[in-house]
Amino acid sequence: MTPEIKERIDNLVTQNKIMVFMKGNKLMPQCGFSNNVVQILNTLGVPFETVDVLADSDIRQGIKEYSTWPTVPQVYVNGQFVGGSDILIEMYQSGELQQMVEVALAS
Repeated sequence: MTPEIKERIDNLVTQNKIMVFMKGNKLMPQCGFSNNVVQILNTLGVPFETVDVLADSDIRQGIKEYSTWPTVPQVYVNGQFVGGSDILIEMYQSGELQQMVEVALAS
């Protein structure tokens, strides 16, 4: 990953309380896993931003190196990597995700 791509990802992750790197965008997810993440965040009623990795091959590859996580979607809350679709589902079901985003949005 180039320093420029790392800086772009750093900026996206730090400038948005909840950032999702996904296939498609929050209005039109392009895969089931990305759709799961969007539906969970919409259910929580929290603001979040998305980056369509299909539209930017540098980000698509760079985000995998950035997080050392091999797949998308990837969710970041308050600058920290949280996980992908399965992890978000588990955290949502346990109530942990609601607490995490409330703290992030309050800070």
